[in-house]
Amino acid sequence: MNVNAPGGAGDQADAMAQATGPTFDVRHLTADQLQQLGVSQLAYVKPVVVDGARAYAIHGADGTPMAVAGDLDIAVAAIRQHEMIPALVH
Repeated sequence: MNVNAPGGAGDQADAMAQATGPTFDVRHLTADQLQQLGVSQLAYVKPVVVDGARAYAIHGADGTPMAVAGDLDIAVAAIRQHEMIPALVH
């Protein structure tokens, strides 16, 4: 298959790039750029052990610790109550 022929994979990749916008390496974004992408609305939940008991730490997308909950459902509910989007980290 010739990727440069009309309708080939090259055209599909070009069309996808135009439809989705520019690509970039997220590892090199500044905090301001992440906030513009809506990262301030994202919080992640990570299982942790606190005083020998399983718990769930809630962190902002930038890694800022926000809270600890004893139950996963409570952690997710707290995130949603603050109009944020939960993401689970294993």
